[in-house]
Amino acid sequence: MYPHDSIVPYKESSLSKKEQVASMFNNIADGYDQVNSWASVQIDRYWRKNLVAVLLNNKPHKILDAATGTGKVAYLLHNKIPHSQIIGIDMSEKMLAIANKKKELHPNQSKDALPLFEKQDCECTSFQDNTFDAITIAFGIRNFENLEKGLFELYRILSPAGTFAILEFSKPTMPFVKSLYNLHMHYITPMIGKLFTNNKQAYQYLFDSAHAFPEGDELKRVLSKIGFKNIKSKVMSLGVCSLYWGTK
Repeated sequence: MYPHDSIVPYKESSLSKKEQVASMFNNIADGYDQVNSWASVQIDRYWRKNLVAVLLNNKPHKILDAATGTGKVAYLLHNKIPHSQIIGIDMSEKMLAIANKKKELHPNQSKDALPLFEKQDCECTSFQDNTFDAITIAFGIRNFENLEKGLFELYRILSPAGTFAILEFSKPTMPFVKSLYNLHMHYITPMIGKLFTNNKQAYQYLFDSAHAFPEGDELKRVLSKIGFKNIKSKVMSLGVCSLYWGTK
């Protein structure tokens, strides 16, 4: 168990963490993209581009975007690696409904060529061993109920020599930046979340889980323990976000 594994959106609820997280994202789905854009001042676009960039040289044929949410990474992968087959999975039905609706923004493309979205549990998928050439997960890994179980599952379905890439919040170490970050994440983002989704509690959970999540060398040790090799990392935006990638 890791500290963030026990952090849940609704402390008074008797539901499991994954059930609470799914319910939470169903509740905030309609305003989720708007909150992200406002809260990050659209820097999240730059972060996602860096995530996708680590896959470009290998030109993976089949890609899984785990905890896909509204499909932002899945569609970016489609634009940058257009001939790949992309599947996005998530536990939130409403987030997936928004991801599917975005297909209307691509009227000149066959729906079969666009990303496929499925409701699945990242910690226990229906996919066979060695199914995907690459797996991405952006801002979703801290929502796992059991970090190692989820990582073992994604390792299982990744093909040998396949690339695994994680995008996640991290904590700045520079005192001034750290103070601004804590102010923004603890107060401003929950207020923006309340404005767009009427759910301040959900965004407080997202801050708490990000704050407790292992990062840097600690997360790299976890990935190594699972079996990933050639693990690298990149700190972005003065430490606000980090990118990790490696191979099976």
